[in-house]
Amino acid sequence: MIHTLPRLLILTDASACPRPLPEQIALALDAGARAFVLREKGLPPARRRALAQRLEPPLTEAGAKLIISDPTWTVDACHLSALARAPRPRPDLVGRSAHTGQSDDPNADYVTFSPIYPTASKPGYGPALGPEGLAEYCASSRVPVYALGGVETGERAAECRAAGAHGVAVMGAVMRAEDPATVVRELLDGLD
Repeated sequence: MIHTLPRLLILTDASACPRPLPEQIALALDAGARAFVLREKGLPPARRRALAQRLEPPLTEAGAKLIISDPTWTVDACHLSALARAPRPRPDLVGRSAHTGQSDDPNADYVTFSPIYPTASKPGYGPALGPEGLAEYCASSRVPVYALGGVETGERAAECRAAGAHGVAVMGAVMRAEDPATVVRELLDGLD
């Protein structure tokens, strides 16, 4: 399926936020973010669904997309782990995680490839592949690639775009930020 994918994909982590997650997302949305992956895997399923139902209306109203990181839900957009089976029926938008040595999924609409840089969200996860590893992966990918892991500045976002990434996927830099709007604007500037 053909989609217009934004350059910035924000992954949620309520435990890292200095304020309630819906407020953190609203600030990022106001700054121009247009795609959010709801993770929150530590929440019981009923609470995750309630959170998704709370987040979706303001995102939809702003023309943004809520992508659910759970293949068991029937949703319009989902993000799958590297090994998860794709849900049936297929959502309109499917993303998948990819790591070193894994080929991308030609049935996905995009992949997140990680880790590009050392990351505070997953310390010790790696090794970091750097822009060179990202460029190699992007050159062989059949789908748009989002660089993930340690992309915390506009400069790093620009390095990822120069390496061939469609965009960047960010969690910690936005979720931990006291001022997520400034972080989002800086990342978007680096992606232009």
